[in-house]
Amino acid sequence: MFYTHVLQSRKDSKLYIGCTENLKVRFEKHNAGYSTATSKRGPFTLLYYEACRDKKDVLRREGYLKTTYGGRYLKGRFKSCFRG
Repeated sequence: MFYTHVLQSRKDSKLYIGCTENLKVRFEKHNAGYSTATSKRGPFTLLYYEACRDKKDVLRREGYLKTTYGGRYLKGRFKSCFRG
């Protein structure tokens, strides 16, 4: 299985959107600071994830969630997680 995941920084409340084949290990690496993209923004909360069987599908979904429309989807779905 492949996973698209959305993490929220507990430090600045900003989102990180990514994909992985092992969600548990990837989440632990983000929180431990092993990812250069998120090393200064941890710790994180796993806000959302989706599972797909095909890597192409998960990459497509990750790309969508990174667009303006995807951001609107996430903000609408998780209104209580966003300030302002």
